[in-house]
Amino acid sequence: MKASGSRWSPWLSLLVLSPVLIGGPWYAYQQHFKLPTPLSDLINPDTKLPQISEKRILGVAKHLSEGIGYRTVGTYEHALADTWMVQAAEEVKRNCERIVAETGRKLECEVWRQEGSGNHRFDMMGKRLYKTYVNLSNIVVRISDGTDGGKEHAVLVNSHLDSTLPSPGAADDALPVGVMLDCMRVLTETPNWSPKHAIIFLFNHAEESLQDGSHLFSTQHPIASTVRAVVDLEAAGTTGREILFQATSEQMIEAYSHVPRPYGTIFANDIFSSGIILSDTDFRQFEQYLNVTGLDMAIVGNSYLYHMRKDLVENIEVGAAQHMGENALALLKHLSSEGSPLPSLTEGYSRPTTVFFAHVGPTFFIYSFTTAKIIYISLLVASFILVRYAFIDPAPALKSGHGFWREQGKGAIAVVAGIVGTILVPNIVAIIMRNVLNKGMSWFKSPLAPIGLYGPAAILGCLISQYLIGEMHEQSVFTALLLIQALFAVVIQLANVGSAAIFFITALPLFVALALNKVFLRLYGESGQKISLWTYAFGQVLPSITSTLLLLGVCDVFVPLTGRIGADAPADNIVAIIISSLGALCFPLALPFAHRFGRRKLWRGVIVMSIAVVTLIAVYASMEPFDEMHQKRLFVLHTENITTHEHHLHIAAADGAPGFESLVNDIVNEFSVHGQGLTPVVMDDYNSDWDTLYPFSAFLSPYKVPLPVDPSYISPWTNGQQFSVRAVDHPISEAYVGQRVRNITVHISHPGIIWTAIAFDAHVLEWSLDKNPPDQYDRHHIKEASFYGHDEYSFSMVIKVPDPTANSSGAEGRVRVNFMGLQEKGVWPAKKSVKAQGGAAMQLFEELDAWLDKKTGGKVDALLMGCVAGVVDV
Repeated sequence: MKASGSRWSPWLSLLVLSPVLIGGPWYAYQQHFKLPTPLSDLINPDTKLPQISEKRILGVAKHLSEGIGYRTVGTYEHALADTWMVQAAEEVKRNCERIVAETGRKLECEVWRQEGSGNHRFDMMGKRLYKTYVNLSNIVVRISDGTDGGKEHAVLVNSHLDSTLPSPGAADDALPVGVMLDCMRVLTETPNWSPKHAIIFLFNHAEESLQDGSHLFSTQHPIASTVRAVVDLEAAGTTGREILFQATSEQMIEAYSHVPRPYGTIFANDIFSSGIILSDTDFRQFEQYLNVTGLDMAIVGNSYLYHMRKDLVENIEVGAAQHMGENALALLKHLSSEGSPLPSLTEGYSRPTTVFFAHVGPTFFIYSFTTAKIIYISLLVASFILVRYAFIDPAPALKSGHGFWREQGKGAIAVVAGIVGTILVPNIVAIIMRNVLNKGMSWFKSPLAPIGLYGPAAILGCLISQYLIGEMHEQSVFTALLLIQALFAVVIQLANVGSAAIFFITALPLFVALALNKVFLRLYGESGQKISLWTYAFGQVLPSITSTLLLLGVCDVFVPLTGRIGADAPADNIVAIIISSLGALCFPLALPFAHRFGRRKLWRGVIVMSIAVVTLIAVYASMEPFDEMHQKRLFVLHTENITTHEHHLHIAAADGAPGFESLVNDIVNEFSVHGQGLTPVVMDDYNSDWDTLYPFSAFLSPYKVPLPVDPSYISPWTNGQQFSVRAVDHPISEAYVGQRVRNITVHISHPGIIWTAIAFDAHVLEWSLDKNPPDQYDRHHIKEASFYGHDEYSFSMVIKVPDPTANSSGAEGRVRVNFMGLQEKGVWPAKKSVKAQGGAAMQLFEELDAWLDKKTGGKVDALLMGCVAGVVDV
């Protein structure tokens, strides 16, 4: 059987289709990166009403990130930010009181500086971790109508004041702090506005230390019980639209539909909920301890700068702050209004069974899972009827013909083969790049660069698969593709996965296009064809726009993320799968189109694309993964062990790009003991050298090298500022009569040290950290974060005494504790201004940082931390 011919060649046909094939993705690209015009004026010159001002928001971000600087929990700068925030909140209150006095409006602004200590369990990456904090603070502002009824139900909007190393935190999270301050200004200064329901603005002071500030508010603040819903504002990048990436109730999804520029999809929600992205926000604490629903929103574009030194205001894209500010303001207005869903959330809430997605412009679709199942099943049934009705036997001259079912079966084989080929060939290219050419991650420095490498490879895989299955009629592949897409939508939605919508969105235009096919054939005189070229054009428009929007959003997040998912992770293959699978959704009709011109021309297409792919492999193999704005993240610790009196340099990376070992060798030759070789270290729960970064440390590939120690050096951490761990025994309670146990309180003293971490092995029967320690002999990790100047904490526990032969310390009932922490004045460049007080670590870091910058041309961003560590039996 011969496939139908065409009066137009493949190249001419592609040229005719180019407005759709190129125009659709280009339009999606423009929509994806479209931001509002930034505003400077505080008052709209036309309406004379207050408005969100990006200039003011960025002014706040600049003051926090560059005026105050690195606001790591426990540092002096962290305390300065606390003082500044209290003053800013009090200014809001004074302005509010002035307005009330002048106008008599029903408006009340209350301010709290909350301070407290606590403990909480924080499981992450499959690891069990315990957090403790001392005298941390939150700044809380409540705006209400001043009545008890108006304060009964509140929406909480949250951002965090602290930053993490080595970032000054302009976007993460000073920009949302500015957004919240500007929202308070606009709301209080808007004439006649009065909230039906209260708005609580929480400026929490310890998100980066694993959400201690939000835990403190949720468990200890007197007004926490009035919170019915949460809007959490975050940033993991510096550009693009603020995205809704987590929504936990139907009511809050509906509330989000009221924002002027929605950007959120069920796809992002499903990805985040799946745990594929190892990220978390304060939202976890509110959900766990307040049992409330809410929305998580963040700026995520250009996340190359996430937790990096260049998270500066100068790198925040123009319009990004305006976008977040206007959306946040609209949300708060709606949630505090008469029509708010807050009162309905008092009896708890149910997890959302809602499909939602923003499309182009302000379009935002919402429909229930039940509706989704009805319309998806309806489409599947209608598609089958249409395909059966439109079927024309490609071989009617044969006695029995080819038959409807046989043709659909052949078409299904072609589609499945196409899916396999489209994904397989890009993965082969990824393996060649990484394992054969040693040029892995060459695409890293642009979120769109992988499309250039793996997109053509996906097309080649599609063409090869269709060539190998043999001659086939394009109509059979077209109709099988429609049925499979519609079937996927139904099956996935029946599993209650809302992302099934993408298959519905791609199947629906194919259905409409097929229904119009005969009209197109007659209208354009394509009597020799079974599928009109205009059917292809019509069927491709919506998939090319919708799936390109999805592809761009996913690339924004996942491509930069590959720089910190660990050297052993197959980053190249992960990105290849993303590009090929989402790219296939952009151009689903490539499969039937491949059979439009016959087997010989299909083979020519294979040759052309093979040449293109080989050429692209050569081009990408010549590219470097990193540059000054897309840097390699390097983790460097200078550790003084006060038990062994040794100093070591620890160097690690969290990516699999080539060249790391060579760079470490150069560092060792330049800064280590002469003649010392390079020693890789096993990274597991017992590698306490990296406990300050636990459990993220599991992603690191570390090396450890000794450093020379001046014979005259006297450690300040054993003389004067003593960093110590000790234990006090207490009498055993009657509850443990008959068991070999110890009842002890462990005291940690850490003057001049922040972010302490201890690790030990024990069978804990009970302790003060939580009520449910694991009932077995296990490894325990406890991390601390406290306010500046607070340098002691303790916890009590009852442990089961093991058999003396099982105790590594050799002393019955004793517990061996590994401890470490960061020098408050020993972190570069955060403490550059007081480098003389940072000792040997800061002296080394100043030299090493300058050397790295010169050696790599600015392609490395190093986290340089001076650490103090030791081991003790308690």
